[in-house]
Amino acid sequence: MLGRLARLAEVVRDCPALAASAAWWGGQPSLEFTAASLAEQLCRVHDYDLELHMPTKAVLGQAFLVAKINMLKALGYSLGAAKGPQALVVRVEREVAQSIYTKLAEELFESIVTDERCEPRVRKNAARHLMRIWEERLVIEVDDFAPLLESAWEARTRVVPVLGTLLGTHEVFRLFQEARNKELFDFFGEDHVGEGELLAFEEFLFGLSYEELGKLRAHMALEGRPVISLEAARKLLGDASGLGPTSSAAQALYSSYKKRKVNAVHRALTGAPGPQRTAEEWVMLAVVAKERD
Repeated sequence: MLGRLARLAEVVRDCPALAASAAWWGGQPSLEFTAASLAEQLCRVHDYDLELHMPTKAVLGQAFLVAKINMLKALGYSLGAAKGPQALVVRVEREVAQSIYTKLAEELFESIVTDERCEPRVRKNAARHLMRIWEERLVIEVDDFAPLLESAWEARTRVVPVLGTLLGTHEVFRLFQEARNKELFDFFGEDHVGEGELLAFEEFLFGLSYEELGKLRAHMALEGRPVISLEAARKLLGDASGLGPTSSAAQALYSSYKKRKVNAVHRALTGAPGPQRTAEEWVMLAVVAKERD
């Protein structure tokens, strides 16, 4: 597996620089095609066909990252079966998590680049982040370009929601304790933050959708109960809620993001109530918007 991963890395390394490969887009080669031109191209692409507009180096790099994640997970399974040293098990788990967070952060930037609701300047800044990830694929990880996200996700994987009154007091306190970077709380604590951002943060905090939280609150009101237990919520929402035990906290968080993202897109398209972006998107939009052109 390591040999196959090395060969895939060599293919990625052998691809031309992004600006050079982008020069052939549209059948009009030009030596003056720059990174800025590529960023502009990406911002004109819709989310549903982005992959067919990405340079080959980017597509192969994404395949490399998934192959790396799978190899590390296999190594973790082998260590567990062989009852390997706990310190090594923890180190492998950390590498798996960091690679998953890298993939997740890349998808966040792709979401911003293809979001027509965002200002062109913000989308171009996000595109530049994407291009750096694609160009430096073999040496870059999430802590190199999005340390805030890594801190937030690491903290969230250590927080087990208790639900209770669904006010989130316990969960927020635990998240604040675990987070190395407090910028996430600075953003959601600002006066200008609207209802959509707060609802998105609530989804992130509990790991449940706006609709699932609404179902729990309706049940509590019907039963006349001020609190709800985690076990009762599992029974009410079923296994698909994601409240059950999982073998990989990082992978569970990735699944949570994908679920929240799909729901947010659906609400944006249909006008249904609830957050139309994920909490992570709101935070990164604010971060990218502050960057210079």
